[in-house]
Amino acid sequence: MTTRPDAPLDAPLDAPLDAPLDAPVDLDAPATDEAPAARVRLAAEGVRLGYGARTIVEDLDLEILHGTVTAVIGPNGCGKSTLLRALGRLLAPTAGHVLLDGRRIDRTPTKEVATVLGLLPQAPTAPEGLTVGDLVARGRHPHQAWYRQWSGDDEAAVAEALAWTGIADLAERPLDELSGGQRQRAWISMALAQGTELLLLDEPTTFLDLSHQVEVLELVDRLHSERGRTVVMVLHDLNLAARYADRLVAMKDGRIMAQGAPADVLTEPLLREVFGLEAKVVPDPVAGTPMVVPIGTARASRP
Repeated sequence: MTTRPDAPLDAPLDAPLDAPLDAPVDLDAPATDEAPAARVRLAAEGVRLGYGARTIVEDLDLEILHGTVTAVIGPNGCGKSTLLRALGRLLAPTAGHVLLDGRRIDRTPTKEVATVLGLLPQAPTAPEGLTVGDLVARGRHPHQAWYRQWSGDDEAAVAEALAWTGIADLAERPLDELSGGQRQRAWISMALAQGTELLLLDEPTTFLDLSHQVEVLELVDRLHSERGRTVVMVLHDLNLAARYADRLVAMKDGRIMAQGAPADVLTEPLLREVFGLEAKVVPDPVAGTPMVVPIGTARASRP
């Protein structure tokens, strides 16, 4: 049994878990009376981002549509994580604005943002010895107030989040005793308990072996397909990004070089321009999505 959390964590952020959400949007469907245009949930308008005097992202525009999974790709240092921090209101633009459901996110009350938008940083941390159940319970913090303390609804939301991610049996285990894949599922469980409709994930598969990378991305896929979550994630593995995302955003030197469906973005010329990579793009034999096969001069020259 979990107890009321005593302090919030800087981690994801409402609608009850069993509340129906809109189905994912078909981006190729025409905008008609029967099929309205997809709603923009998050937008960056002419944003400039940086740290101190150093500019990382310059004059960037981006729209995140409701019901989609978007993967941001690009070489190290191109501004992917910086962009995600700005979309999550952890970094204020020095120019331009970030909009959440059409409103400037910097002018929206923090608690209100926290009931709609959740951000899992690249390496989230928790106090030593914190159990999985208590971590997930902290996801209910945005729902607390002086007149509304821990309730049966909160308890039920935590129990459902743990069950949905398959870690109910780990509720009493300290977080720091878990494997990397289990730990990621615990943090995602916290986001589920918070009930956020938008989820930002900064390199959720970093430091995980391949089987756990797939496990985490399968969970993200279920969040999208079964729970209707809108997801933006930074990924390094281009083939996994193409398989699990509806849309790719390719960045280089703080600018967006291409965005759209994986088949439109992952082209051999773009790989050469953005990553400096000579590669072939072939159909993934399992998913049919684009699969990048690096050429590599040593192997390519062998008979």
